[in-house]
Amino acid sequence: MTGASSGIGRALTLRLAKHKNFVIASGRRQQALAELQKCSPKRIGILQCDVADDDAMDVVPERLAELTDHLDIVIACAGTCEYDDGLRLESAMYRRVFDANFFGVVNTLRIALPLLTASSSPVFAALSSLSSVVPFPRAEAYGSSKAALDYFLQSVRADVCNTNFKVICIRPGFVDTPLTARNDFKMPTLISAERAAKYIEDGIAKERSNIDFPRRLSWPLRFLGFFRFLWFRFCAPKISRIRTLRKD
Repeated sequence: MTGASSGIGRALTLRLAKHKNFVIASGRRQQALAELQKCSPKRIGILQCDVADDDAMDVVPERLAELTDHLDIVIACAGTCEYDDGLRLESAMYRRVFDANFFGVVNTLRIALPLLTASSSPVFAALSSLSSVVPFPRAEAYGSSKAALDYFLQSVRADVCNTNFKVICIRPGFVDTPLTARNDFKMPTLISAERAAKYIEDGIAKERSNIDFPRRLSWPLRFLGFFRFLWFRFCAPKISRIRTLRKD
């Protein structure tokens, strides 16, 4: 489990451990991981790493080997969000978001794949977002990273379709986490991280390839994604903050 220090990753780690799974929880913050492990010492192992750091990830296989010889399920929850206010198009910000949300998942799969293939029924799941369904204002970096992740997961799924390797794309709506607490706008259908964890666990148990939730947000967005002209005609103008492109 990557991104286990907080938010959905932490809630899902606790839920899986409660249901008698042994979870290797990873994240950047050692102290947060140590506190998480105290909640279920026999069911939670910890591994500090930064999935967005290519060089740091090179030492992870050796550390993983000290904890297990195989992985049944890998859930990539690590990620970040930054908004592009006023179309500043700062490339450094875009790179930060893609490093965490996209390349972090690529790194996670690269490191985990040998241990997953040692399992009889391997599952790789990654946290995308319903923001990839329709284009939200200010979300050029975040939404693009999640859309790229969606395609990556579907492409991996196509590559392994003749095997027993399961690939799952998880697309939540707004979830109450430290990351979304920084948002300065109303978040419709906001749910708790614990509720999100239940959706994910249930979806994996039912072997769904796509886990979108909550329905009261995912269904309208998917409808608008299909009839995209409705999104641009009625929705986007109401939430966009740009009224002129003139730079003073």
